[in-house]
Amino acid sequence: MKRVWLCLGVGLPFAVQAAPPAGSAINAADGRIRVQLMSRHAVTLSSEIPAKISAMPVVEGGSFRRGQALVEFDCSSYRAQLRKAQASLEAASQLLKVNNQLAKYNSVGTLELTQAQGKAKEAAADASYAQTLVSKCSIAAPFDGRVAKRSAAVHQYVNPGNPILDIVDADSLELRMLVPSKWLATLKPGSRFNVAVDELGASFPARIERLGAQIDPVSQTILAIGVIDGKSANLLPGMSGWASFK
Repeated sequence: MKRVWLCLGVGLPFAVQAAPPAGSAINAADGRIRVQLMSRHAVTLSSEIPAKISAMPVVEGGSFRRGQALVEFDCSSYRAQLRKAQASLEAASQLLKVNNQLAKYNSVGTLELTQAQGKAKEAAADASYAQTLVSKCSIAAPFDGRVAKRSAAVHQYVNPGNPILDIVDADSLELRMLVPSKWLATLKPGSRFNVAVDELGASFPARIERLGAQIDPVSQTILAIGVIDGKSANLLPGMSGWASFK
């Protein structure tokens, strides 16, 4: 393959997550192609319940481990509802137990027994629902990563779906680019190239990991995804630089 130069484009961690670079970036006569350094895992965390935030221990830029609590809510009312539901379940279960005993001696009517069974099932469902709400009183990290943006604050009341934290896995990065479809004759998974990152003034060896599943019929381009060999704590989503194939 002839020597081709690729340009790594500047982008914010979440601004670049939606799509690879525009096809027009490959039309330059010098063969430059825009490439974006992106996180494989980048999500916006939001609440599943209406509640007030009581704690957000990780600051912007801070690191966290998978399973660590990133957001905690004031759930005193939900826990009170759970205790009430559990008490109702206990009472309904006791009533059903008594009616079952009486039924052995034909001392209770079929209707009363059926109603007791229904109340016990209803109480069990209420307790299960209350327990589910309480289980949503904290948000745990789905992966190791860092906080990119805080969209809410401690003591703030949030509704379901309100964005709270943007998080990224800064250790799992990839390079996304749109390349001319005619490159498929030589560009394959495993093809090697070097990336010189402007922000760091350093170069890193990289390779093509996979190619897109279809060619865009209008621009005659295909998505190519590469990865940098090894890991570097200094690499971040959105960094820019130059990459070259040899």
